[in-house]
Amino acid sequence: MIPQHAWGPVTNGDRTTFRLWAPGVDALTLVLGGRDLAMEAAGDGWFTATAEAGDGAAYAFRLPDGRTVPDPAARAQVGDVHGASRVVVSDHGWRHDAPETPWEAAVIYECHIGTFTSEGTYRAAIDRLPHLARLGVTAIELLPVAQFGGDRGWGYDGVLPYAPHPAYGTPDDLRALVDAAHGHGLKVLLDVVYNHFGPDGNYLNAYAPDFFDPDRQTPWGAAIDYAMPQVRRFFIDNALYWLDEFRFDGLRFDAIDQIRDPSEPELLVEMAHAIRARHPDAWLTTEDNRNVVHLHRPDAAGCRMDGEWNDDMHNAAHVVLTGETEGYYDTYADDPVGLLARALAHGFATGGAGGEGVDSSDQPPAAFIDFLQNHDQTGNRAQGDRLTTLANADALAAMQAILLLSPHIPMIFMGDEWAETNPFLFFAGFEGDLGRAVTEGRRKEFAGFASHSGDDVPDPIDPATFRASRIDWAKLDTSEGRQAFDRMRDLLTLRRKRIVPLLAGTGPGCGTILDAPEGCIAVDWRLNGATLHLRANMGATPATFPDAPGERLHLTGARVGAPRSAAFWLST
Repeated sequence: MIPQHAWGPVTNGDRTTFRLWAPGVDALTLVLGGRDLAMEAAGDGWFTATAEAGDGAAYAFRLPDGRTVPDPAARAQVGDVHGASRVVVSDHGWRHDAPETPWEAAVIYECHIGTFTSEGTYRAAIDRLPHLARLGVTAIELLPVAQFGGDRGWGYDGVLPYAPHPAYGTPDDLRALVDAAHGHGLKVLLDVVYNHFGPDGNYLNAYAPDFFDPDRQTPWGAAIDYAMPQVRRFFIDNALYWLDEFRFDGLRFDAIDQIRDPSEPELLVEMAHAIRARHPDAWLTTEDNRNVVHLHRPDAAGCRMDGEWNDDMHNAAHVVLTGETEGYYDTYADDPVGLLARALAHGFATGGAGGEGVDSSDQPPAAFIDFLQNHDQTGNRAQGDRLTTLANADALAAMQAILLLSPHIPMIFMGDEWAETNPFLFFAGFEGDLGRAVTEGRRKEFAGFASHSGDDVPDPIDPATFRASRIDWAKLDTSEGRQAFDRMRDLLTLRRKRIVPLLAGTGPGCGTILDAPEGCIAVDWRLNGATLHLRANMGATPATFPDAPGERLHLTGARVGAPRSAAFWLST
């Protein structure tokens, strides 16, 4: 029988129960404090043992072939992903309740803990929270923190999904960051990766090959068999673990197009129900390049995801701002301004990857998370270039106003608020053959791009690549940095005061595209109690717009219709 809390150690007083699902072996040994303890077969592939072990106790599991492996549900490791796991008993005393911020008031700030500060730790990030509160964001979204191979990386190659990476600090350091953020009125979201395991330190196949689907591969490794009850429990328990024990306020589910589950209900639906039962106000968001919306439609129990990353908005905006049409930007080359208008009015503008996407006009505007930059869209460029180095400054200012004042949920990438120019590059800390393979693979990835040769791509394994990706807080103290910060803070203040109150109750189909001159956007949104009007000229020559009705809220540029300008009105 599967225990109620199947995965990971459970400590009661000075005794801890250890368990592991290992259907691929017929015996298992617990290695604890220099002792070998035979584990008891508990049925359905489970093994269990209870022994005296408190906080900090080191343990591992020995397979019949002599290999010693870590606990895949370890709450911490003694060292790297290949060594012993460690029992964790938290003594963090929580001081602050989470802010009661409704979803429609979300302004998300995405950051990577390792490059957010020069120290790259949870504790160092605490010192920067007052800055984010002053800016006006309402939530921080952390790139994945589950432990991965090496001491640096984006976090999407995690192999121990329950263990906060020690390069950033201890589990209680992470709790302290969440607690402090709540004290500043900020929610904290965590990016979680349930679509694959990384290549370094994943030993599941050695004792639980049934964890994986032999008939499918993801772009990053072996596909997972979510139909297995024990596997489903692993991920559902993990989602609840972050919300229960670290008090995260929500989760962002990475690349769910690779979470393919024939079950009824499918994994993410069951997970959402489990989360809502304990955390009804949790913010749950998804990334899915198929542009599908079924997870965002309430089911019979009223359960749904809150928001979906809107790649269409980003991709169209990027082509408008830069003129780049290589790679996936090719889809947006013919009519980027028109596709941008469609994304703003209706959510998705294309059929998504593989053409599986559906009409999203039945979704409310707050179902879409828009962004001009994020870790992927910046870091997956050969040189990690930011828009501040690629785009016309006036056009970028207009596009930022569109991002922050539209009724969609805006997301900001760390450093955007002071017009950061440092790159955000792809980096990893793998060693040996794996490290060399990553370096070579990165160079081959860009070999066919007209703008790059393989040789000018920074080596992701070189520690200098990681260091170059840190944001530079000193730029906030420059005249340009202060102006950029003030501009973004003013826009977010305007959003909070005038637009957010109109979003609660705003339903689907509220966006309308109006006729506009070439290179221009005219979109109206019928919100709850007022209509928001956008008139933007993204071209290089002046255009004439009929004045929108109501009160003008904001204007970038010398006048309405000026080149590379945007204006908003509100009418009742």
